[in-house]
Amino acid sequence: MGPLTTLGVGGAAKFFCAVTSEKELMEGLAMAAFRGEPHFVLGGGSNLLADDAGYEGFVLHMLMKGVEVSRDGDVAVYDAAAGEDWDTLVERAVTDGCAGVECLAGIPGTVGATPVQNVGAYGQEVAETIRSVRVYDTEERRYRELTAAECGFGYRTSIFNTSARGRYIVTRVRYGLRPGGAPRIAYADLKKRFVDGVKPSVVEVARAVREIRKAKGMLLVEGDADCRSAGSFFKNPVVETAVVERVAAAAGVADADVPRYDVGEGRVKLPAAWLVERAGFAKGFAMGRAGISTKHTLALVNRGGATAAEIRALRDAIQAGVKGKFGVVMEQEPVSLG
Repeated sequence: MGPLTTLGVGGAAKFFCAVTSEKELMEGLAMAAFRGEPHFVLGGGSNLLADDAGYEGFVLHMLMKGVEVSRDGDVAVYDAAAGEDWDTLVERAVTDGCAGVECLAGIPGTVGATPVQNVGAYGQEVAETIRSVRVYDTEERRYRELTAAECGFGYRTSIFNTSARGRYIVTRVRYGLRPGGAPRIAYADLKKRFVDGVKPSVVEVARAVREIRKAKGMLLVEGDADCRSAGSFFKNPVVETAVVERVAAAAGVADADVPRYDVGEGRVKLPAAWLVERAGFAKGFAMGRAGISTKHTLALVNRGGATAAEIRALRDAIQAGVKGKFGVVMEQEPVSLG
């Protein structure tokens, strides 16, 4: 599994199926059921921590291709197959002058993975543009179209990775984008790029996002050791507003100096990177062959020949350090396999 993941760790799958059509997906599922084996759906492997012992079952590698573009009034609808490269789709959309996904440029992985964890970055989430998701329902054994509301999107969550985990397999996603729409410039990193009064195009914003991600080691670049990661390894924790006072005291700063984003209902989202750094884990920190990126505190990297066990040991150390100092639980973002 290692060569099929951006972290580069993971042993062999017992069975492996390259799926290029919905028919082949059903055939792979039928074979797994016939043999009494579990199955796992693999996309781009960019959000995955595969175990050293591999996977005792069928890995279904989603390689379905195809993008169809149509208009529905003033909305451009991009209907993309699950195996399409996500960043390539974003580049096509912004080149077409469509707004809605420009801040999600440079994110590795495939289209099929985007609704699963409600992919988001720089103030934008795919939940804002997803119209529907075509899935295979393994319980009802039929294909279905789920509306965005039925997907139950939340912060880095959906029914696909929570209440209905394992039930649905995404085969296509339909996004509704805004032709000629203004790009989203919400996060500080982007605001610094564009001075007041300047109105960048969606192409320029997407280019800026890729440059920012590259500077943080969050863009896949051949030969860059900091790219052997699964992206941000920890979710930004959402806590009660009262927790900020405790975090400030532990960090030795004033309440006002603790960065946070209001999410409503008396809760705030704390930057995971800020917590990790102040718990004593700086960029470049290493535990053997596993380490923290030299460019981005949240990216745990394979420094060369690391095992999944070594990545997990580093993860555990960081989680324990943050909880011990601040009393805040850090949740892993990548999916664990095996």
